[in-house]
Amino acid sequence: MSNLSPNTIRRLATLFAPEDADEATRLLEQIEVGSGYAYTRLCERICTAALKVSQGDLAELRNAIKLAKIDWRDLLVDAGFAEDPVLHETWWPE
Repeated sequence: MSNLSPNTIRRLATLFAPEDADEATRLLEQIEVGSGYAYTRLCERICTAALKVSQGDLAELRNAIKLAKIDWRDLLVDAGFAEDPVLHETWWPE
């Protein structure tokens, strides 16, 4: 059972081919920023940023997660989510 939010799972399923979805899920589940409600919200923000910059490519998702592990704020900047803490909620892949 995934610890990713339903919205993150829907975004992932839209972006990634079915054969890549399990690996993408596993990669996103590596993102840890703490525990509690505030950290859950931050984790969803970071996961959404990683999905956005990956554009459905596993190699790009790996790069995004590497960046997040170094400094997740840089990933938020790359995704355009740095200035607004709820902007990620409005992004949906096409």
